[in-house]
Amino acid sequence: MIQSEEQKKKEKQHKKEKKTAQERLDELLDSGSWTEYQQFTAGSEQDKSYPNDGVIIGVGTIHGVKVCVYAQDFTVAGGSLGKIHAQKIAWIMDLAYDMNAPIIGLNDSGGARIQEGIEALSGYGSIFYRNATYSGVIPQISLIVGPCAGGAVYSPALTDFIFMVEKTSQMFITGPKVVQAVTGSASCPEELGGAAMHATISGNAHVISQTEEQLFQQVRALICAWKTVQTSDVIAPNVKQMDYLLPDDSKKGYDSKKVICGIVDVDSFYEIHEKFARNIVVGFAKLNGEPIGIIATNPKVKAGCIDVDASDKAARFVRFCDAFGHPLLVLEDVSGFMPGVDQEQAGLIRHGAKIIYAFATATVPRITVVTRKAYGGAFVALNSKAIGADFVFAWPASEISVIGPEGASSIIYAKEIHESANPEQTKKEKMDAYRKQYASIYKAAEVGLIDDIISPSETRERLIQSFALVVNKKRSLPGRKHGNIPL
Repeated sequence: MIQSEEQKKKEKQHKKEKKTAQERLDELLDSGSWTEYQQFTAGSEQDKSYPNDGVIIGVGTIHGVKVCVYAQDFTVAGGSLGKIHAQKIAWIMDLAYDMNAPIIGLNDSGGARIQEGIEALSGYGSIFYRNATYSGVIPQISLIVGPCAGGAVYSPALTDFIFMVEKTSQMFITGPKVVQAVTGSASCPEELGGAAMHATISGNAHVISQTEEQLFQQVRALICAWKTVQTSDVIAPNVKQMDYLLPDDSKKGYDSKKVICGIVDVDSFYEIHEKFARNIVVGFAKLNGEPIGIIATNPKVKAGCIDVDASDKAARFVRFCDAFGHPLLVLEDVSGFMPGVDQEQAGLIRHGAKIIYAFATATVPRITVVTRKAYGGAFVALNSKAIGADFVFAWPASEISVIGPEGASSIIYAKEIHESANPEQTKKEKMDAYRKQYASIYKAAEVGLIDDIISPSETRERLIQSFALVVNKKRSLPGRKHGNIPL
């Protein structure tokens, strides 16, 4: 049987474990919801014609939510971007803005269509302009389901969330061949711009999956995470176990995701950036059916200290939630910002300031719960009352102070410890004295830094009650063109 050219290209995609553009849309969207627009457009090059000019655009639904979508078609001119291709993407982005709907882009392209020269480059510019203009107005999601190189990477980089597939997706400004030609250093596509690298090292990828099928399910789950559900459908966690969740040894780490799942509705937590900066956890969840954003320090990794990457991760997530009206919950067990020459030289001051800026300018309802300790500037930065938190609660064994008892006693009582016949015992006594006098959570409550001291098992109910109190919160920032976040 003689195969058509279209069938051959489709088979070639499948051999690469990639789907065609239309197959991807069928899996991503609700069945029967897709409506395509501008399907008769066509680009041309000498004697060649490019159906759809290599991109499909239209509207569908995900869990009933209207979404605008464009899907680059690698079987047509390698999905390369030309003038008409770019015009179609720009048009569907404008429609998404008019509809107030999320825009989802499926990126699978060889880059700018060289034959169209500067018009192709200008086409990218028109897309970047819309990415930036509509930022914070409509959610923007990028799916990297093939190569994405050169100027093409900047559109996904300007969007809110990037999804990638292991061993299929690549993002790089300069490909391996050019890198080797210019620098003499050989690199493979996965090392240079693969999904694993971007998920763990660069932080460009927010979610990665093993297959395209899993990727589409993850995108659908994200959209679902933003929806309110009926309280009759809510399954509450076993809150009694929360009283026994934290280890007895205050220096021992634990997984903060267990605390999150002990508070929010069962199976509702959707983590973002799971493999990047794991010393802080961010994601969406539902609390009594209502969607919220969660930021939690993670004592299991780097003792929950905040470093450069964790600062960027948390600040960007806070900004997204504030832009789209998701109330914020902070679960705090933090010993401070990460000390060390490397972090200081990497710009921890500048990056850490992003967290302060993001929280201080957020006008959505926001609540903090101190679960064990909150020391130094990290306590202030992570949604303290001083920078506008609506409520701050703490668990009974928590500590709040300028510095941890061990460090504080070593500084304040250095002479007494040094001159003591038993320095270790003296240091322990001074630590206990400092803890009682300065770090006690009750001391913080006395001066109004804490609104209430609550047991772990009552946290969920208090949060539901407190978020309900500030659901109609109205707080505005001073009139201005825009602030200047410390980038």
